[in-house]
Amino acid sequence: MQRIILPSRRSVLAAALALPALSRTAAAQPAWPSRPVRIVVPFAAGGATDGSARIVAQKLSELLGQPVVIENRPGAGGTTGADYVAKAAPDGYTFVMASVSNLVLAQGLYSRLPYDPVKDFVPVAPCVMAPIGIAVQSSLGVSTLQEFIALLKANPGRYQYGSAGNGASGHISAVAFLQQTGTQALHVPYRGSGPVFNDLLAGVVHFTADVPGLIKPHHDAGTIRALVMATQERSSLLPDVPTSAEAGLPGYRAYSWFGLFAPANTPMPIVERLAAAVETALTDTTVARRLETDLGLPPMPGYTPARFAAFLQEEIRYWLPIVRASGARLD
Repeated sequence: MQRIILPSRRSVLAAALALPALSRTAAAQPAWPSRPVRIVVPFAAGGATDGSARIVAQKLSELLGQPVVIENRPGAGGTTGADYVAKAAPDGYTFVMASVSNLVLAQGLYSRLPYDPVKDFVPVAPCVMAPIGIAVQSSLGVSTLQEFIALLKANPGRYQYGSAGNGASGHISAVAFLQQTGTQALHVPYRGSGPVFNDLLAGVVHFTADVPGLIKPHHDAGTIRALVMATQERSSLLPDVPTSAEAGLPGYRAYSWFGLFAPANTPMPIVERLAAAVETALTDTTVARRLETDLGLPPMPGYTPARFAAFLQEEIRYWLPIVRASGARLD
């Protein structure tokens, strides 16, 4: 017969005394979030990253029951803000709206980043895909991409293009365009897309590569002319603008994406709850319409943190060889 060992009176008493202490510890840990949540946008206000982050944050505030505030920390192609979040406390109150530029392209542009794009962040959820097009000053007098290419070839190095910063997706997209067309132009980096368009309208720079939502109002007004969308399908915001293949430059592909990342070691229950809230936000008809109709940024629902992590690895494998082949360096 098997001997059954019962706990001693002393151990039973110790366990009973420990229960109130455990209850007090659990009660001392408030449910997340118990205070405002901050999303760092590593670009200046007025750009596509900023605009999409504010639309998503507004809905997240409703879903989480706490304010979700945007903090702009621009600089160095988005790496300044990303580095800030990489070094933030992993307590679930600081996230970054990162992009292909500061988590993928930067790996091939800098010999040494102040953060590891894979090890220093936890992927939460992608938010939007951002197709990219090339737009020029209307005063250049070109109406097609081929006319613009001919102008650049006839005037090597004379024209300037602006981007949201060194290493930003618009910068690399323009570099790829110049390489594929055998043309030259001077890069002028800014601290976000908003200032780029201000100077494009003022005639300080001559062209840019950016998202449809930022190009559309100026294209419609006739002050800027969009020449191509570097995608397989035309943009719903700019239906009169040809794709790369239609414009005579097949193979020219350019896009970005924006998504939320947390500092490494952020508790997974927090990451998963925020990911679920993002999924709910992106599938909300009002949010989806504002992102796609107003900004031209199709939402990217359907991603778990694990799937987003796998997507990041796929993007690294695709883009890094392109960046390295371009020869572009930022240090």
